[in-house]
Amino acid sequence: MCSVCVMDTTDPSIVFDENGQCNHCKSYSEKFKNTQLISPEKKKELLHKNIQEIKTRGKGSKYDGILGVSGGVDSTYAALLAKEQGLRMLIFHVDNGWNSEQSVGNIENLAQITGFDYVTNVLDWEEFRDIQLAYLKASVLDFEVPSDHAIYATTYKYAAKYNIKTIITGLNASTEGILPGTWHYSEKNTDSVNIKAIHKQFGKLPLKSFPLLSYEDFFYYTKVKGIKSFDILNYVEYNKEEVKKRIMKELGWRDYGGKHYESIITRFYQGYILPQKFGIDKRKAHLSTLIAAGQITREEALKELEKPPLDPEILKHDLEYVPKKLNISQEEFQQLMKLPNKSHYEYPTDQYKRGNLGRIKNKISSLFKA
Repeated sequence: MCSVCVMDTTDPSIVFDENGQCNHCKSYSEKFKNTQLISPEKKKELLHKNIQEIKTRGKGSKYDGILGVSGGVDSTYAALLAKEQGLRMLIFHVDNGWNSEQSVGNIENLAQITGFDYVTNVLDWEEFRDIQLAYLKASVLDFEVPSDHAIYATTYKYAAKYNIKTIITGLNASTEGILPGTWHYSEKNTDSVNIKAIHKQFGKLPLKSFPLLSYEDFFYYTKVKGIKSFDILNYVEYNKEEVKKRIMKELGWRDYGGKHYESIITRFYQGYILPQKFGIDKRKAHLSTLIAAGQITREEALKELEKPPLDPEILKHDLEYVPKKLNISQEEFQQLMKLPNKSHYEYPTDQYKRGNLGRIKNKISSLFKA
Protein backbone atom coordinates (compact mmCIF):
# COMPACT_ATOMS: atom_id res chain seq x y z
CA MET A 1 0.00 0.00 0.00
CA CYS A 2 1.08 3.55 -0.74
CA SER A 3 2.72 5.40 2.14
CA VAL A 4 0.76 8.59 1.38
CA CYS A 5 -2.68 7.46 0.12
CA VAL A 6 -4.41 4.05 0.38
CA MET A 7 -3.97 2.76 -3.16
CA ASP A 8 -2.33 -0.67 -3.26
CA THR A 9 -1.30 -3.55 -5.50
CA THR A 10 -4.88 -4.54 -6.24
CA ASP A 11 -4.12 -2.12 -9.07
CA PRO A 12 -1.59 -4.22 -11.03
CA SER A 13 -0.20 -1.12 -12.77
CA ILE A 14 0.68 0.75 -9.56
CA VAL A 15 4.26 2.00 -9.17
CA PHE A 16 5.99 3.10 -5.95
CA ASP A 17 8.97 5.43 -5.56
CA GLU A 18 11.87 5.00 -3.11
CA ASN A 19 9.72 6.54 -0.35
CA GLY A 20 6.79 4.20 -0.93
CA GLN A 21 4.59 6.83 -2.56
CA CYS A 22 2.51 5.61 -5.51
CA ASN A 23 2.18 7.07 -8.99
CA HIS A 24 -1.49 7.93 -8.45
CA CYS A 25 -1.16 10.48 -5.66
CA LYS A 26 2.18 11.72 -7.04
CA SER A 27 0.60 12.59 -10.38
CA TYR A 28 -2.55 14.08 -8.81
CA SER A 29 -1.08 17.54 -8.20
CA GLU A 30 0.50 17.70 -11.67
CA LYS A 31 -2.68 16.53 -13.36
CA PHE A 32 -4.90 19.09 -11.64
CA LYS A 33 -2.44 21.93 -11.00
CA ASN A 34 -4.46 24.35 -13.15
CA THR A 35 -7.67 23.88 -11.16
CA GLN A 36 -6.86 22.40 -7.75
CA LEU A 37 -3.57 24.04 -6.79
CA ILE A 38 -4.60 27.63 -7.36
CA SER A 39 -6.03 30.25 -5.01
CA PRO A 40 -9.78 30.59 -4.38
CA GLU A 41 -9.57 34.03 -6.01
CA LYS A 42 -8.05 32.56 -9.16
CA LYS A 43 -10.72 29.84 -9.26
CA LYS A 44 -13.42 32.49 -8.96
CA GLU A 45 -11.84 34.45 -11.80
CA LEU A 46 -11.65 31.38 -14.05
CA LEU A 47 -15.21 30.38 -13.17
CA HIS A 48 -16.51 33.84 -14.13
CA LYS A 49 -14.59 33.75 -17.41
CA ASN A 50 -15.93 30.30 -18.33
CA ILE A 51 -19.51 31.17 -17.37
CA GLN A 52 -19.42 34.24 -19.60
CA GLU A 53 -18.14 32.12 -22.49
CA ILE A 54 -20.91 29.58 -21.90
CA LYS A 55 -23.56 32.32 -21.95
CA THR A 56 -22.10 33.75 -25.14
CA ARG A 57 -22.16 30.31 -26.78
CA GLY A 58 -25.76 29.88 -25.63
CA LYS A 59 -27.08 33.02 -27.31
CA GLY A 60 -29.83 32.19 -29.76
CA SER A 61 -30.67 28.93 -27.97
CA LYS A 62 -33.22 28.26 -25.26
CA TYR A 63 -30.56 26.79 -22.98
CA ASP A 64 -26.98 27.71 -22.08
CA GLY A 65 -26.17 24.19 -20.97
CA ILE A 66 -27.31 20.66 -20.26
CA LEU A 67 -26.59 18.54 -17.18
CA GLY A 68 -27.33 14.90 -16.41
CA VAL A 69 -28.45 14.42 -12.81
CA SER A 70 -28.40 11.21 -10.80
CA GLY A 71 -29.53 12.48 -7.41
CA GLY A 72 -25.96 12.16 -6.10
CA VAL A 73 -23.83 14.86 -4.50
CA ASP A 74 -21.75 15.87 -7.52
CA SER A 75 -24.48 16.39 -10.12
CA THR A 76 -26.79 17.98 -7.53
CA TYR A 77 -24.20 20.55 -6.53
CA ALA A 78 -23.26 21.19 -10.17
CA ALA A 79 -26.91 22.06 -10.86
CA LEU A 80 -27.06 24.34 -7.82
CA LEU A 81 -23.92 26.18 -8.97
CA ALA A 82 -25.33 26.54 -12.49
CA LYS A 83 -28.43 28.15 -10.97
CA GLU A 84 -26.29 30.52 -8.91
CA GLN A 85 -24.36 31.54 -12.02
CA GLY A 86 -27.54 32.41 -13.87
CA LEU A 87 -27.28 29.69 -16.49
CA ARG A 88 -30.38 28.59 -18.39
CA MET A 89 -30.20 24.83 -17.97
CA LEU A 90 -31.89 21.71 -19.21
CA ILE A 91 -31.37 18.90 -16.70
CA PHE A 92 -32.15 15.28 -17.46
CA HIS A 93 -32.04 11.86 -15.87
CA VAL A 94 -31.58 8.44 -17.43
CA ASP A 95 -33.82 5.96 -15.61
CA ASN A 96 -32.33 2.49 -16.06
CA GLY A 97 -34.76 0.84 -13.65
CA TRP A 98 -32.41 0.82 -10.65
CA ASN A 99 -33.19 4.14 -8.96
CA SER A 100 -33.35 4.13 -5.19
CA GLU A 101 -36.26 5.86 -3.47
CA GLN A 102 -33.90 8.58 -2.21
CA SER A 103 -32.54 9.36 -5.68
CA VAL A 104 -36.02 9.93 -7.11
CA GLY A 105 -36.87 12.32 -4.28
CA ASN A 106 -33.55 14.15 -4.58
CA ILE A 107 -33.96 14.70 -8.32
CA GLU A 108 -37.56 15.89 -8.00
CA ASN A 109 -36.59 18.37 -5.26
CA LEU A 110 -33.67 19.62 -7.35
CA ALA A 111 -35.83 20.24 -10.42
CA GLN A 112 -38.55 21.96 -8.42
CA ILE A 113 -36.26 24.27 -6.42
CA THR A 114 -33.96 25.27 -9.28
CA GLY A 115 -36.85 25.70 -11.70
CA PHE A 116 -34.80 24.14 -14.50
CA ASP A 117 -36.60 22.33 -17.30
CA TYR A 118 -36.30 18.62 -16.58
CA VAL A 119 -36.71 15.53 -18.77
CA THR A 120 -36.33 11.83 -18.03
CA ASN A 121 -35.19 9.21 -20.52
CA VAL A 122 -36.68 5.92 -19.32
CA LEU A 123 -34.79 2.97 -20.81
CA ASP A 124 -36.72 -0.05 -22.02
CA TRP A 125 -36.34 -2.32 -19.00
CA GLU A 126 -36.45 -5.69 -20.80
CA GLU A 127 -33.84 -4.52 -23.27
CA PHE A 128 -31.60 -3.01 -20.61
CA ARG A 129 -31.90 -6.08 -18.37
CA ASP A 130 -30.85 -8.20 -21.35
CA ILE A 131 -27.74 -6.03 -21.84
CA GLN A 132 -26.79 -6.24 -18.17
CA LEU A 133 -27.17 -10.02 -18.17
CA ALA A 134 -24.97 -10.14 -21.27
CA TYR A 135 -22.26 -8.26 -19.37
CA LEU A 136 -22.48 -10.69 -16.45
CA LYS A 137 -22.16 -13.60 -18.88
CA ALA A 138 -19.25 -11.91 -20.68
CA SER A 139 -17.52 -11.79 -17.27
CA VAL A 140 -15.87 -8.43 -17.96
CA LEU A 141 -14.74 -6.02 -15.27
CA ASP A 142 -16.84 -2.93 -15.98
CA PHE A 143 -20.44 -3.99 -15.45
CA GLU A 144 -21.44 -0.30 -15.35
CA VAL A 145 -20.64 0.24 -19.04
CA PRO A 146 -24.30 0.02 -20.22
CA SER A 147 -25.47 2.60 -17.66
CA ASP A 148 -22.59 5.01 -18.17
CA HIS A 149 -22.76 4.71 -21.95
CA ALA A 150 -26.51 5.37 -21.99
CA ILE A 151 -26.03 8.55 -19.92
CA TYR A 152 -23.21 9.79 -22.14
CA ALA A 153 -25.10 9.05 -25.37
CA THR A 154 -28.27 10.71 -24.07
CA THR A 155 -26.32 13.82 -23.06
CA TYR A 156 -25.00 14.45 -26.58
CA LYS A 157 -28.26 13.53 -28.30
CA TYR A 158 -30.24 15.94 -26.13
CA ALA A 159 -27.57 18.62 -26.58
CA ALA A 160 -27.82 18.29 -30.37
CA LYS A 161 -31.62 18.13 -30.31
CA TYR A 162 -31.97 21.36 -28.32
CA ASN A 163 -28.99 23.13 -29.96
CA ILE A 164 -27.07 23.26 -26.66
CA LYS A 165 -23.38 24.03 -26.99
CA THR A 166 -22.17 23.26 -23.45
CA ILE A 167 -22.42 20.18 -21.26
CA ILE A 168 -22.07 21.00 -17.56
CA THR A 169 -20.73 17.99 -15.66
CA GLY A 170 -20.39 16.87 -12.06
CA LEU A 171 -16.93 15.46 -12.75
CA ASN A 172 -14.30 16.80 -10.39
CA ALA A 173 -10.77 16.32 -9.15
CA SER A 174 -11.73 16.59 -5.47
CA THR A 175 -13.61 13.28 -5.32
CA GLU A 176 -12.78 11.52 -8.61
CA GLY A 177 -9.20 12.50 -9.43
CA ILE A 178 -7.75 9.03 -8.86
CA LEU A 179 -9.05 5.96 -10.68
CA PRO A 180 -6.71 3.28 -12.10
CA GLY A 181 -7.21 2.39 -15.73
CA THR A 182 -7.16 -1.27 -14.70
CA TRP A 183 -10.31 -0.77 -12.62
CA HIS A 184 -12.66 0.25 -15.43
CA TYR A 185 -13.06 0.25 -19.22
CA SER A 186 -11.77 3.68 -20.15
CA GLU A 187 -13.41 3.84 -23.60
CA LYS A 188 -16.86 2.83 -22.41
CA ASN A 189 -18.61 6.14 -23.07
CA THR A 190 -18.01 6.07 -26.83
CA ASP A 191 -17.28 2.44 -27.69
CA SER A 192 -20.59 1.21 -29.07
CA VAL A 193 -18.71 -1.57 -30.91
CA ASN A 194 -17.75 -3.29 -27.64
CA ILE A 195 -21.30 -3.04 -26.27
CA LYS A 196 -22.87 -4.45 -29.42
CA ALA A 197 -20.30 -7.25 -29.63
CA ILE A 198 -20.87 -8.39 -26.04
CA HIS A 199 -24.63 -8.15 -26.41
CA LYS A 200 -24.61 -9.99 -29.73
CA GLN A 201 -22.75 -12.91 -28.19
CA PHE A 202 -24.63 -13.15 -24.90
CA GLY A 203 -27.90 -11.22 -25.27
CA LYS A 204 -31.24 -12.51 -26.49
CA LEU A 205 -33.28 -9.43 -27.43
CA PRO A 206 -32.55 -7.05 -30.34
CA LEU A 207 -31.18 -3.61 -29.47
CA LYS A 208 -33.96 -1.30 -30.64
CA SER A 209 -34.08 1.71 -28.32
CA PHE A 210 -30.91 1.59 -26.20
CA PRO A 211 -29.01 4.90 -26.70
CA LEU A 212 -25.69 4.20 -28.42
CA LEU A 213 -22.84 6.60 -29.10
CA SER A 214 -20.10 5.61 -31.51
CA TYR A 215 -16.71 7.30 -31.68
CA GLU A 216 -17.80 8.74 -35.04
CA ASP A 217 -20.86 10.25 -33.31
CA PHE A 218 -18.67 11.71 -30.58
CA PHE A 219 -16.30 13.12 -33.21
CA TYR A 220 -19.25 14.73 -35.01
CA TYR A 221 -20.82 16.23 -31.89
CA THR A 222 -17.57 17.68 -30.54
CA LYS A 223 -15.64 18.62 -33.69
CA VAL A 224 -18.46 19.48 -36.10
CA LYS A 225 -21.30 20.62 -33.82
CA GLY A 226 -18.78 22.17 -31.42
CA ILE A 227 -20.33 20.83 -28.21
CA LYS A 228 -17.97 21.35 -25.27
CA SER A 229 -17.90 20.12 -21.67
CA PHE A 230 -17.30 22.19 -18.55
CA ASP A 231 -16.44 20.57 -15.21
CA ILE A 232 -17.88 23.33 -13.03
CA LEU A 233 -16.92 21.71 -9.70
CA ASN A 234 -13.23 22.13 -10.50
CA TYR A 235 -13.63 25.90 -10.39
CA VAL A 236 -14.99 26.20 -6.84
CA GLU A 237 -13.77 25.14 -3.42
CA TYR A 238 -15.40 21.71 -3.32
CA ASN A 239 -15.41 20.12 0.11
CA LYS A 240 -17.69 17.10 -0.09
CA GLU A 241 -18.90 17.12 3.53
CA GLU A 242 -19.60 20.85 3.49
CA VAL A 243 -21.45 20.50 0.20
CA LYS A 244 -23.59 17.70 1.63
CA LYS A 245 -24.65 19.95 4.50
CA ARG A 246 -25.54 22.72 2.09
CA ILE A 247 -27.64 20.67 -0.32
CA MET A 248 -29.39 18.98 2.61
CA LYS A 249 -30.37 22.40 3.92
CA GLU A 250 -31.26 24.09 0.64
CA LEU A 251 -32.62 21.19 -1.40
CA GLY A 252 -33.82 18.66 1.17
CA TRP A 253 -31.21 16.26 -0.21
CA ARG A 254 -30.91 12.82 1.42
CA ASP A 255 -27.62 10.93 1.77
CA TYR A 256 -27.05 7.39 0.46
CA GLY A 257 -24.03 6.42 2.55
CA GLY A 258 -21.63 5.84 -0.35
CA LYS A 259 -20.35 7.38 -3.59
CA HIS A 260 -22.76 6.64 -6.47
CA TYR A 261 -24.99 4.59 -4.13
CA GLU A 262 -28.02 6.52 -5.41
CA SER A 263 -28.33 3.61 -7.85
CA ILE A 264 -29.09 0.19 -6.37
CA ILE A 265 -27.16 -1.64 -9.09
CA THR A 266 -24.12 0.66 -8.78
CA ARG A 267 -24.17 0.14 -5.03
CA PHE A 268 -24.28 -3.64 -5.50
CA TYR A 269 -21.61 -3.58 -8.21
CA GLN A 270 -19.15 -1.50 -6.19
CA GLY A 271 -19.99 -3.09 -2.86
CA TYR A 272 -20.18 -6.75 -3.90
CA ILE A 273 -19.37 -7.69 -7.51
CA LEU A 274 -16.11 -5.72 -7.75
CA PRO A 275 -14.65 -6.87 -4.40
CA GLN A 276 -15.86 -10.48 -4.61
CA LYS A 277 -15.23 -11.25 -8.27
CA PHE A 278 -12.37 -8.92 -9.20
CA GLY A 279 -10.72 -8.18 -5.85
CA ILE A 280 -11.24 -4.43 -6.25
CA ASP A 281 -12.41 -2.10 -3.48
CA LYS A 282 -13.22 1.13 -5.31
CA ARG A 283 -13.37 3.01 -2.02
CA LYS A 284 -9.55 3.01 -2.08
CA ALA A 285 -9.57 5.25 -5.16
CA HIS A 286 -12.28 7.53 -3.76
CA LEU A 287 -10.57 7.85 -0.37
CA SER A 288 -7.14 8.36 -1.96
CA THR A 289 -8.57 11.22 -4.00
CA LEU A 290 -9.90 12.85 -0.85
CA ILE A 291 -6.46 12.43 0.77
CA ALA A 292 -4.73 14.01 -2.24
CA ALA A 293 -7.29 16.84 -2.19
CA GLY A 294 -6.56 17.46 1.50
CA GLN A 295 -10.10 16.67 2.65
CA ILE A 296 -9.33 13.67 4.87
CA THR A 297 -6.24 12.12 6.45
CA ARG A 298 -4.73 8.77 5.57
CA GLU A 299 -5.62 7.55 9.07
CA GLU A 300 -9.28 8.43 8.51
CA ALA A 301 -9.23 6.57 5.19
CA LEU A 302 -7.68 3.46 6.76
CA LYS A 303 -10.33 3.51 9.46
CA GLU A 304 -13.05 3.70 6.79
CA LEU A 305 -11.52 0.73 4.97
CA GLU A 306 -11.82 -1.38 8.12
CA LYS A 307 -15.57 -1.38 7.49
CA PRO A 308 -17.07 -3.75 4.89
CA PRO A 309 -17.62 -2.26 1.40
CA LEU A 310 -21.37 -2.51 1.91
CA ASP A 311 -23.46 -2.47 5.07
CA PRO A 312 -24.36 -6.13 5.89
CA GLU A 313 -28.09 -5.39 6.05
CA ILE A 314 -28.05 -3.59 2.69
CA LEU A 315 -25.95 -6.38 1.19
CA LYS A 316 -28.43 -8.98 2.41
CA HIS A 317 -31.25 -7.05 0.74
CA ASP A 318 -29.34 -6.52 -2.51
CA LEU A 319 -28.24 -10.16 -2.79
CA GLU A 320 -31.89 -11.12 -2.89
CA TYR A 321 -33.20 -8.15 -4.84
CA VAL A 322 -30.70 -7.89 -7.71
CA PRO A 323 -30.90 -11.47 -9.09
CA LYS A 324 -34.67 -11.40 -8.73
CA LYS A 325 -34.93 -8.13 -10.67
CA LEU A 326 -32.60 -9.54 -13.34
CA ASN A 327 -34.96 -12.54 -13.52
CA ILE A 328 -32.33 -15.13 -12.63
CA SER A 329 -32.03 -17.45 -9.64
CA GLN A 330 -29.52 -17.07 -6.81
CA GLU A 331 -27.75 -20.16 -8.14
CA GLU A 332 -27.50 -18.72 -11.66
CA PHE A 333 -26.11 -15.46 -10.32
CA GLN A 334 -23.43 -17.21 -8.24
CA GLN A 335 -22.46 -19.33 -11.26
CA LEU A 336 -21.97 -16.13 -13.27
CA MET A 337 -19.86 -14.72 -10.45
CA LYS A 338 -17.56 -17.77 -10.69
CA LEU A 339 -16.91 -17.46 -14.44
CA PRO A 340 -13.26 -16.74 -15.37
CA ASN A 341 -12.66 -12.99 -15.54
CA LYS A 342 -12.16 -11.57 -19.03
CA SER A 343 -10.84 -8.34 -20.49
CA HIS A 344 -13.09 -6.06 -22.52
CA TYR A 345 -10.45 -6.36 -25.24
CA GLU A 346 -11.21 -10.05 -25.63
CA TYR A 347 -14.30 -8.81 -27.47
CA PRO A 348 -14.36 -6.51 -30.53
CA THR A 349 -13.66 -2.83 -29.80
CA ASP A 350 -13.52 0.36 -31.89
CA GLN A 351 -9.78 0.88 -31.48
CA TYR A 352 -9.16 0.90 -35.23
CA LYS A 353 -11.79 3.65 -35.69
CA ARG A 354 -10.19 5.76 -32.98
CA GLY A 355 -6.85 5.47 -34.71
CA ASN A 356 -8.23 6.49 -38.10
CA LEU A 357 -10.33 9.36 -36.75
CA GLY A 358 -7.44 10.51 -34.59
CA ARG A 359 -5.27 10.84 -37.68
CA ILE A 360 -8.04 12.74 -39.49
CA LYS A 361 -8.47 15.06 -36.49
CA ASN A 362 -4.73 15.81 -36.44
CA LYS A 363 -4.77 16.63 -40.16
CA ILE A 364 -7.76 18.95 -39.72
CA SER A 365 -6.03 20.67 -36.77
CA SER A 366 -2.88 21.14 -38.85
CA LEU A 367 -4.90 22.69 -41.68
CA PHE A 368 -6.62 25.12 -39.31
CA LYS A 369 -3.27 26.10 -37.78
CA ALA A 370 -1.83 26.65 -41.26
